[in-house]
Amino acid sequence: MTYKLGLTGSIGMGKSTTAQMFRDLGHPVWDADGAVHRLYAQGGAAVAPISELVPDALKNDAIDREALKLALKTDPSLIEKLESLVHPLVAQDRADFVKRNSDSDLIILDIPLLFEKSSDHSFDGVAVVSTDADTQKARVLSRPGMSEDHFRMILSRQMPDSEKRDRADWVIPTDDLETARAAVERICKEILANA
Repeated sequence: MTYKLGLTGSIGMGKSTTAQMFRDLGHPVWDADGAVHRLYAQGGAAVAPISELVPDALKNDAIDREALKLALKTDPSLIEKLESLVHPLVAQDRADFVKRNSDSDLIILDIPLLFEKSSDHSFDGVAVVSTDADTQKARVLSRPGMSEDHFRMILSRQMPDSEKRDRADWVIPTDDLETARAAVERICKEILANA
C-alpha cells in the first residue's frame, strides 16, 4: 500500500527545497507546478484550450506564462475559466504519477494550493512547510520580477500559514536546511514504520 503524503505551504516557505529532500531520500515526488509547466510547453495538453481562451498567450506553440499572467491581471474573470481548463489536466497528470509509482511505499505530492482547493482528503497525510513571515517575504521579494503588490496578491489567494499548520499532520520548519532535513527524515521514518 502506497502512502500518499501531500506537501504544501505558502509562497516562499521553502517547499521546492523540501520536496528535493524527499527525492534525496529516494521517494518519488510529483510537483503540481512542474505538471503545469509540462502542460503549457510545446505539445502540452493545455496549449490548445488556453490559446483559445487567451490567444495572445500562444508563443512558439507553447503558452507564454508572462503573457498569460498579463491577461489575467487585465481580466481577472479569466482566472476561473483558466482553472476549469487546467485543473482536470493537472489531476490526470497526478493520477498517472500515482499509478506509475504504485510500488513505492511513500510518494510525495507537492501541491501549493492543497488546502485552498480542499484536496487534503485525497491524501493519507499532509505536511506543511513553514517559516516566519519576515523570512518568507525576504525570500519572495528576492525573486526576479517579484513586487510587493504581486506578493500581496498571491498571499490573498492563499490560506494563512497559521491555519495550514493547524490543519497539517506535520509541520516542516524551513528556517534552515538542517532543521528542515531532520523534519523530513523524521516524517519518512514515522510513515514507513507504520507501513
